[in-house]
Amino acid sequence: SFRGTCELIDLVTDASIIQEAWVQGEDVDEEDAVKVHTGFRSSLDSISRKLKELVLATVAPGDSISDYDLVVTGHSLGGALSTLFTADIGEYGIDAGRSLPQLEPSEPWWNSLASGFMMSKDGTPTAKTPPPRPKSLRMYNFGSPRVGNAQFAAKFDSLVGDEINEAYRIVNGADVVARMPRTVNALNLVSIGYEHCGPTVLISIPEEAEDAQALLWIEGKSEGQCPVRDGTAMTSPLSQGSLLGDIISQAGGDENSTGEGGGGINLGKLTSAVKDRFASFEASDITSLVGIDKKFVERESNIIQSLISGEALSHHMEDQYYMAMGRASGFMAKVGEDIRPMDLLESQKLEVAELSAAKED
Repeated sequence: SFRGTCELIDLVTDASIIQEAWVQGEDVDEEDAVKVHTGFRSSLDSISRKLKELVLATVAPGDSISDYDLVVTGHSLGGALSTLFTADIGEYGIDAGRSLPQLEPSEPWWNSLASGFMMSKDGTPTAKTPPPRPKSLRMYNFGSPRVGNAQFAAKFDSLVGDEINEAYRIVNGADVVARMPRTVNALNLVSIGYEHCGPTVLISIPEEAEDAQALLWIEGKSEGQCPVRDGTAMTSPLSQGSLLGDIISQAGGDENSTGEGGGGINLGKLTSAVKDRFASFEASDITSLVGIDKKFVERESNIIQSLISGEALSHHMEDQYYMAMGRASGFMAKVGEDIRPMDLLESQKLEVAELSAAKED
């Protein structure tokens, strides 16, 4: 488990958007270069080799790391580091001969260990012995920022289901950190892009009922597009969902529109379509006229509103994740208090209501 942001130097790490090659030594200027956040890679690079040595050293005498399941997790900055660590183990195994991926050959991964691993006839690991792998590799992180570009995300996702058995990013409501760093080229201004790895699990707590169970939206299993990803900023002004696109779609021509069976626009339908569409007019419809995707604008507006309300930061706190995860699992969980099943709370409320009704009678 990787800890989250808790020191001033961590804030500096989080704030940077500069990228470098995931595999040290590769040309970062290549068009399809796999790049990651410089600060996150540097932080993990300082501890990764030692961490892998410790993981291998935990194996009981006579056992193999392949007998153990490895679960990687973290919150905030720790979520970013857990993503990079999982990507490394998933692709290369537990290579304790170096820190993070590099073009230069690794040192023998067993060098610093009292080895009980795969041996040659004289009891020494051979140069051909690949780095060991755990029985299974799973990652669950919380409030993780984006860690790399689209190429890195594609590489990570290609490992999920095989080398990485399972990976999910849990996001609590309006958590703004899970929506950072932003894709700076979202409006085609510059070329620093970031994308999330693995599917999103979004937790939403109903505001109208304090003790209601939280709602889960799971990318790939629930309907709709992921609200945590940037999506596409530019689109056609005539696309579905845009102001003009909806009007033209509703006022589409039919056999009676020209009197000759043509496909022109029926003026009566056009008038009705304009009236109906403007009845549901929103501010984001204005930007759709110039080709800026309406859903993109709505996502940006929601982020701004959450920052103003304070939810963007409060939803990122560990205690809020603890409460939200408890609610999503059917429990009322608060730091420093006993965990209580939601159905028990419901039955207690019902008992109180019945007692109150009996007293009134």
